[in-house]
Amino acid sequence: MIVIPSRLMAWYLVTAGLLGLVVGSFLNVVIHRLPRMLEARWQRDCAELAGTTTETGPVFNLAHPGSHCPGCSHPIPPWANVPVLSWLFLRGRCYFCHQAISVRYPVVELAAGLGAFLCAWGFDHPLKAIGAMVLVWMLIALSFIDFDHKILPDSITIPGLWLGLILNSFDIFVPLRSALWGAIAGYLFLWAVYQAFRLITGKEGLGYGDFKLLALLGAWLGAMSLVLIILAASAIGAVTGIGLIMAGRQKREDPLPFGPFLAGAGLIALAFGPQLISLWLTGLHTS
Repeated sequence: MIVIPSRLMAWYLVTAGLLGLVVGSFLNVVIHRLPRMLEARWQRDCAELAGTTTETGPVFNLAHPGSHCPGCSHPIPPWANVPVLSWLFLRGRCYFCHQAISVRYPVVELAAGLGAFLCAWGFDHPLKAIGAMVLVWMLIALSFIDFDHKILPDSITIPGLWLGLILNSFDIFVPLRSALWGAIAGYLFLWAVYQAFRLITGKEGLGYGDFKLLALLGAWLGAMSLVLIILAASAIGAVTGIGLIMAGRQKREDPLPFGPFLAGAGLIALAFGPQLISLWLTGLHTS
């Protein structure tokens, strides 16, 4: 077992936090660009099926074009692209056109950095800590994308599911058997809820991306974690939905993306899952 020497722990934690800030900057790119890349691909696929053509336009992916202001399109120089600090130094505005830059950018960077720091601090095995960081970063990206566009891209959920199974083939978080059945049960449970809701109401209450996200969480955290994740996600979603309706920011009939609540519940299970599951099993045993 690899253990970080105590004299290096401070450097280890700081390095993890700084790495998280840098990854958070990249997550902002993913959150902004990936849905637009998917939309462009869907348009090309529809045009191909219809036998028509679409305008190709300039190359647009996660690497190109470089970071630029959404208002004036001026390229952002490296000194103005330092996570969190540049936003604070520029007081949340573009250096060139002075257009306001959303506070979401430093929030995502801080969330990724803090998540990495806590993973390094909370998991004694570096490989487990790094795996937990990757899971946290994926959940951050999926939450913001689902909140904005009500989609959970397969390009994140499917590789994330496989990565969880691969890591747990070495018993990093849970035994492989638990991870495999966690993925299967996670997908099938929400699929069954979806089918039952559609049969009763004639409406679709969930999306297939939600099935895949719960399967991803089951693959990482195991079958026993699913009860905790489902209950926590439902509770967080209910409280949030009621709060938004009471505040007048959400109508009762408007759909509310479930992905962010599953992600939040997944983070709870990652941080406290073993302890909460142990308390639950102890309660069942003594009752």
